[in-house]
This record gives sequence, structure tokens and C-alpha cells, in this order.
Amino acid sequence: MTALSPPLSPDETERYARHLVLPEIGGPGQQALKRARVLVVGAGGLGAPAIQYLAAAGIGHLTVVDDDAVSLSNLQRQVLYGTEDVGAPKVERAFDAAMRLNPYVEVDPICRRLDATNIAQVVEGHTIALDATDNFDTRYALADACEAAQIPLITAAANRFDGTITTLKPWQDGAPSYRDLFPTAPPAGTVPSCAEAGILGAVTGLLGTLQALETVKEICGFGEGLTGRLLMVDALSLRFTTIATGINTGAPK
Repeated sequence: MTALSPPLSPDETERYARHLVLPEIGGPGQQALKRARVLVVGAGGLGAPAIQYLAAAGIGHLTVVDDDAVSLSNLQRQVLYGTEDVGAPKVERAFDAAMRLNPYVEVDPICRRLDATNIAQVVEGHTIALDATDNFDTRYALADACEAAQIPLITAAANRFDGTITTLKPWQDGAPSYRDLFPTAPPAGTVPSCAEAGILGAVTGLLGTLQALETVKEICGFGEGLTGRLLMVDALSLRFTTIATGINTGAPK
């Protein structure tokens, strides 16, 4: 929170009033959110709620990356979109929704599939990144790029009634990388997609909202984060379990 940014306007002060009265955020924290540049890779089930809450929180710049278009089957869980958006690029509609919600947020929509050849350029210059993707190739590429750039990565996944979330800062002493937790991707066809296995829509909303929550905490510097800890959510029993993770083990300590 060392860099200076323009003071909040009267409209911003009213907009963020409930943040400003929180001692953990206050004026300095809200200014930090305004200065932040957050990358969201994936504008689907996880990314949609994360984008909404990050825009509402006053993140200064959001980069949203997705190469997909809105489909009718998305609407059961991707509440950022409406029926009229079917067929449109997700990043375009995410831009529109974020700007309607908060005109003080800059949104950079990138309709592109990221891989190891182009991801470093996209990651560069961001304060923090969110992995809201649905495939392992992009997950590994994003995690590797964030590790190389020393950019915190909040990664989440959801399927059926379950989900996980953790924050990755592998350059810190004792903190695991994505490859420590998941050394190799599962063989093709062994992990069913949401289309094959199904998913309860509110589960993605829960995990995406947790990603936004952890992002705000990381930027403002309060609370206990999920670095070195994996939070597992079982929606059927509404049970939350947190385990500590170790370097090069992929297993609880």
C-alpha cells in the first residue's frame, strides 16, 4: 500500500462505504484495491461470480480471459449472463456486466485461449491472478507463469457437489507450487467434465465467491490466507475441511 493513487471521489466514497468502515480495509485498503490489477482466467462457473464481486469491491483493473461463447447450458450456474447473451463471447458480456456494476473499474476482455506460448505476456504486470479454468493444460501453464513472475495465484476447482481452493506463492519459504500439489495431470478421460458428471450451480458460485474473498484479503493484507493450505468443500454435508500442504509431497503435512 505504498504507491499513491488519486483520492476516492464522493461517489466512490459512498459506493464503498461498507468497506471504508471496516478497520481491516478502510481508506488505505480501498486505495489498494483501486490500484490492483487482477487477472481472471476463465469467465465460466467460477469466474462469473468472482468477476462480479471483484468489480463490486472496486478492483481498479480486471483482465478477463476466455475464448468461449455463452451457451444455454451455462445459465444454470454462470449468473453473470442472461438468456439474451447466448452465442455472444463470454468476455464481451463479462465486460458489459462489470461496467454496469461499477463504472470505476477498467476491464480488459481477452477472447483467447491461453497456453504456454502466450500466457507469460498476459500474466505480466498483474497484482494477483485467479485460476477459474476448466482444463488442466491451462491450469499448469497459468501456475507456471505466475510462479515465474512471482504473482500470487488463487486456484479453485468444482465438480458435482465438491470443490477446492488454495492460494499459491511457491517462491515463499515452505509454500507449495501447483505441481507440488498435482505433479501430473490425470490421464485424459479419467476426470469427467461438468457436462458428463453434472454440477450443482451454487457450488461454483460458492467457490468463485471464495476466490474473490481471498483476492481482497491478499490485496488488503488482512486475515489468514490459504497459502500452504487447501480448503475442500463438500456441499452435500456442507462441510469445510482445511489441510496443510507440503512442498514436493502433494499430500497433507
